[in-house]
Amino acid sequence: MSPLYDCGDEAQLLAGMRHARQAIARGELVVLPTDTVYGVAADAFSPAAVQRLLDAKGRGRQSPPPVLVPGLATLEALVESVPQPVRDLVDACWPGGLTIVLPAQPSLVWDLGETRGTVAVRMPANRLALELLEETGPLAASSANLTGRPAAVTADDAQAMLGDRVAAYLDGGPSETGVASTIVDATSLVTEDEPLVRVLRAGAVSNDRLRDVLGDLLEPDPPELDA
Repeated sequence: MSPLYDCGDEAQLLAGMRHARQAIARGELVVLPTDTVYGVAADAFSPAAVQRLLDAKGRGRQSPPPVLVPGLATLEALVESVPQPVRDLVDACWPGGLTIVLPAQPSLVWDLGETRGTVAVRMPANRLALELLEETGPLAASSANLTGRPAAVTADDAQAMLGDRVAAYLDGGPSETGVASTIVDATSLVTEDEPLVRVLRAGAVSNDRLRDVLGDLLEPDPPELDA
């Protein structure tokens, strides 16, 4: 059975972080805590590792994983450009439960799946996750569960589903929110003359919060149907 490290214990924390770094470098998978739900992560620049992540979850290439980053500088390196409204979102919502989709930097050599030239990026508000990201670089990451099953909110939940498909489990205690990140598509801010930011998945960051930042750039909510 792959080891699970209690990161509340200093000795286990050090051993677990070392094992996680080594596993990522070998193209293996690691489960880590985030501020939303537990994630299963792999080296974003290793196509074999990304495929291993998709296989572990039972997902196809048509569902590419988002990428976790330690901050704005890494976002700027991964995407074609960062429009001012996205910078405003980053200032307001990162680190936190907001994933932002933008056109990927064309010069990057990676394969996350069928992305159609985009990448979904998030900076998690979790000390362990950010420390690991500072050491490994960007990680392709998805919720630590089998496709169709509830997202794991504890390391034990993740281990019960993913087992030995993951090399190391970092247990940072129960997830803070248990709610997946909100995903917004901001690609039109780069590619279109009349841009709108569209919510692809409701989650930890509310539409009201997004509208406070974006104003009329946020796509209007669909009208409610009469009963």
